Amino acid sequence: MATTVLTISSKNYGAWALRGWLMARLAKLEFTEKVISPDDPAMKAEMLLLSSSVRVPALEHDGIYLWDVLAIGEYLNEIKPKAGLLPADRAARAHCRSICGEMHSGFSSMRSSLPMNIKAHFPNFKLWSSARTDIDRIEAIWTECLEKYGGPYLFGAKPCIADAMFAPVVTRFITYGVAIDEVCVAYCDTIMALPAMKEWVAAAEAEPDDIDELDAEF
Repeated sequence: MATTVLTISSKNYGAWALRGWLMARLAKLEFTEKVISPDDPAMKAEMLLLSSSVRVPALEHDGIYLWDVLAIGEYLNEIKPKAGLLPADRAARAHCRSICGEMHSGFSSMRSSLPMNIKAHFPNFKLWSSARTDIDRIEAIWTECLEKYGGPYLFGAKPCIADAMFAPVVTRFITYGVAIDEVCVAYCDTIMALPAMKEWVAAAEAEPDDIDELDAEF
């Protein structure tokens, strides 16, 4: 049987990498990590939002190669249906896909002004007004889902693709001390308590490499 390989970038800075990696962990897929150095020009461009095409993470499984976190999530749901990466209910599944798509293509102001940096902490970070607008929308999404599906995860009792998509946002809110309401704080605590997130954070904190542009306090 062919080895399953997940190609990722920096665990400290790689928001897209975290999404794909967490999906694979939630699916209980066994895989080997292939880590591309953040010094690689292509990877650096992606993490600095300077690339028009994000090709990490990438998954090689059973002779199939795919990239883009939404494609990876849908594929994992197909091969690991018992993991519940997408809700069983059709309406909830449509809702889940919609907010995942919104995270995938939107919130550019928040992502560009608050780059993921797990090791850093900027408690007095000044937010752009456009970033605050994005944050308010994310709070609204989280609150709606938690109220509608009962929590503690966005679509109920088990973490799913949507939680993986918003996991890097959780780390950003912590890094930059973003003020959010109590419901959303509790959700962030729930995500950070996941064993897979603890594993990722520990690895991120152990990374020796730094990207100066992403360590700057804007």
